[in-house]
Amino acid sequence: MQNEEGQNMDLYIPRKCSATNRLITSKDHASVQINVGHLNEHGVYDGKHTTFALCGFVRAQGDADSALDRLWQKKKAQIHQ
Repeated sequence: MQNEEGQNMDLYIPRKCSATNRLITSKDHASVQINVGHLNEHGVYDGKHTTFALCGFVRAQGDADSALDRLWQKKKAQIHQ
């Protein structure tokens, strides 16, 4: 919901899992959000980051590290184009 000035007035905005595209509910206490920092060609952090959200289902299946690796490889290919 937005007010007359266009500001978002909702108290809770749900996230989606980056790996499965499932909705991360407010009751999913096993979900995590990870910010992966970007490095320049000298290996120094440049102040930018990419955010990934993983739901508890992915973590419970033991697929979190492979999903994060797959997501980062896909994102890295998009960044370097």
